[in-house]
Amino acid sequence: MSSTMLEVGPRLAVALVVLTLIAAVVAGIGQLGPWRSIPVAAVRATVQLGAVSLLIAAIVSSLWFTALFVVVMVGIAAWTSGQRITRAPTRPERVTAALWAALPIASGSLPIVLGLIAGGLVPVQGIAIVPIAGILIGGAMTATSLAGRRALDELETRHGEVEAALSLGFPDRDAALEICRPSAGQALVPALDQTRTVGLVTLPGAFVGVLLGGGSAVEAGATQLLVLIGLLAVESIAIVVVTELAARARLTRESATGRQGIGEKTG
Repeated sequence: MSSTMLEVGPRLAVALVVLTLIAAVVAGIGQLGPWRSIPVAAVRATVQLGAVSLLIAAIVSSLWFTALFVVVMVGIAAWTSGQRITRAPTRPERVTAALWAALPIASGSLPIVLGLIAGGLVPVQGIAIVPIAGILIGGAMTATSLAGRRALDELETRHGEVEAALSLGFPDRDAALEICRPSAGQALVPALDQTRTVGLVTLPGAFVGVLLGGGSAVEAGATQLLVLIGLLAVESIAIVVVTELAARARLTRESATGRQGIGEKTG
């Protein structure tokens, strides 16, 4: 076994359990939210990655299976973001939220992936398409969740300012955008910071993956640069689209008292 590869065995299992416990205990003591979600997420990740590891050879050997897998990734990302943004209590509302959340995720990630393939930068092979698509879809999902939550939070807490803008003659959409757009735009900060500090603070996954796969440092750097700049494009598109959806009351959140969903048109 190559010394650069992670050894799968008891030591890895112990490390994963210890890291999960540390995260759960710290979250519980610090009252960061429901600490049980951390071990649940860790177990889900283990099961899901185990299943994907067993299936990946069959998936990447066929372009049709690869395309289907990418569609599934978008669907799961949309479901996750939809729930994060709206906290919808019923299944029909969750489905509606997921359908709307799919728009910023897909519009941000899929055109970029297709463009990279068409430009010859990503080979038309499942083994290349799946990881690149996964990274970009994941970035779009994170940006959509963060921007959507921030937008609806602002519309909820600053509802009076939205009403004031409406009283001045602003259209519903414009009034909502004036309030929620600056905060939603902050969702791009993590991607910006990662891009600005790459190589100085972090060596992200694509760089390390190419090195572990036997590529040169220059190839690893070029691949990582492509991924980082691609993420900036993907996340920018996703943030603009999800903010627009929040301002147009397509993504809404029902208040605890059953009042009108935040972001609903008030005119």
